[in-house]
Amino acid sequence: MNKLLQLLGDGRFHSGQELGDALGVSRGSVWKNIGRIEEEYGIDLHRVRGRGYRLAGPLSLLDGLALQNHLRSTKWSLFLYPEVDSTNAEALRLLSAGALPPFVVLAEAQKAGRGRRGRKWISPVAQNLYYSLAYRITGGFQQLSGLSLVAGLAVMISLRNLGVRQIGLKWPNDIYAGGKKLAGVLLELSGDPADVCYVVIGVGINVNMVSTKEQIDQPWTSLRTELGHLVDRNSVATCLSDTLHSYLQRHTDYGFASIQEEWEREHIWQGRDCVLSTASQQVYGRVVGIDEMGGLRLEVGGVEKSFNSGELSLRLAP
Repeated sequence: MNKLLQLLGDGRFHSGQELGDALGVSRGSVWKNIGRIEEEYGIDLHRVRGRGYRLAGPLSLLDGLALQNHLRSTKWSLFLYPEVDSTNAEALRLLSAGALPPFVVLAEAQKAGRGRRGRKWISPVAQNLYYSLAYRITGGFQQLSGLSLVAGLAVMISLRNLGVRQIGLKWPNDIYAGGKKLAGVLLELSGDPADVCYVVIGVGINVNMVSTKEQIDQPWTSLRTELGHLVDRNSVATCLSDTLHSYLQRHTDYGFASIQEEWEREHIWQGRDCVLSTASQQVYGRVVGIDEMGGLRLEVGGVEKSFNSGELSLRLAP
């Protein structure tokens, strides 16, 4: 199935005979697999008698061999799937089965992608980047301090390096471009946080998605929208891996304090009046910055208070 998508990925017409010869199957098998792609993956294809099959638009598919070769410099291994429920969930399963971190899980699609606060992450086939890094933590709670913010900063820097402008962070770890959400980070733990544990850093980046039939509850954008052209998802994955590796190493060596000031410079709501929603109340205050643990510092009624990330939601005050 993935091989057929690779052949069609250029967005041009390919005859059933041409595709069958390349795959070593009959034209009838090609026709059946085309139907499966449409039904299972929701990908639109055009059929024209005498010309063959063509995707509604070109796709950028992941190249497992090239990505694994690139990851050798970081000593991270790779697990690449056509489809999973969630790359974070798969990474946690691999850890439970004995896979040794650090390793990256990538998928062409997710059936049950998720973001913070239980929200669904829209995950169409071969459109966006669905990426999870399983990482070993040995320094206890201190090594976990601010880690989600460090991951968000690394994602933002990697996207800026790819050419995105007007990009910044929204506490705790959302990435915005031009006031619209471009990417997000979700961390999940396995093991004992006070001793040795594993953290799965899940990253979702809107890469080539320009429309969706599913409802998204906030303004969003994509790399393709921001840059004006189809983006190579392999380049996004390699750039992200390099930047994550650099920032995680810096966090390990020097702690969150070495990154705190840089994060604050990139916070799009620094100094703004905001509403922080908790499970039981809404807190109105002005964003002062973040503390040494990555918690949000708000000036509330003339008094500075800190709030940890947890299940909190930050919005601009009306």
